[in-house]
Amino acid sequence: MRDQEYEQGGEHRRGRPRSEAAERAILDAVVSLLEEGVPLGTLSIERIARTAGVGKATIYRRWQGKEALFVDVVRDIEPPEPTLPGTSALADLAVLLESLRTRGLAQRSSALLHNVFAEMKSRPTLWAEYRRLVIEPRHEATLAVLRRAVAGGELRDDVPVDLMNDLLVGAMLVRTLHRPDAPLPEDLAEQIIGAAMGGIGPREA
Repeated sequence: MRDQEYEQGGEHRRGRPRSEAAERAILDAVVSLLEEGVPLGTLSIERIARTAGVGKATIYRRWQGKEALFVDVVRDIEPPEPTLPGTSALADLAVLLESLRTRGLAQRSSALLHNVFAEMKSRPTLWAEYRRLVIEPRHEATLAVLRRAVAGGELRDDVPVDLMNDLLVGAMLVRTLHRPDAPLPEDLAEQIIGAAMGGIGPREA
């Protein structure tokens, strides 16, 4: 069996660590089953293990349960986390907003991602785990960048950073998630930051 290849002596072919090879097979198995139309809620550890060619114990050694496994699957098929340039806080903020735009594009173009997220939101335990492991760290990363911008004089210090986050990130999320037919131009992050920096009140004469 493939599971013995992962769990017993000898390195996996091509020098790939056994644990990495097993995890890759498991993640790929879940994606394959979802692409075949198997609903997320009906996937069992037994079926995932059989498709991946591993034993159930191999899965349980890496994930506490299906929720943790499914969160890793969603993270795996999403666009990767961005690398921040660090040249300025506002430049880093633009990169974070751009990552939200590319995620929005991915969800629009991928029926798999769209269906998985829709089903995740109907499963409170799974959605809570996704929020804890994925959404909240991204939120904290954005707040950290905004605090740097305030400390460096790039943004005002009399506006709460959580409100700044809602104004900037909220604008991108509305466009990507709540207005699925709205355009997502390549310079959308810069447009949002520029509008926020300039304000939307009338210009003084």
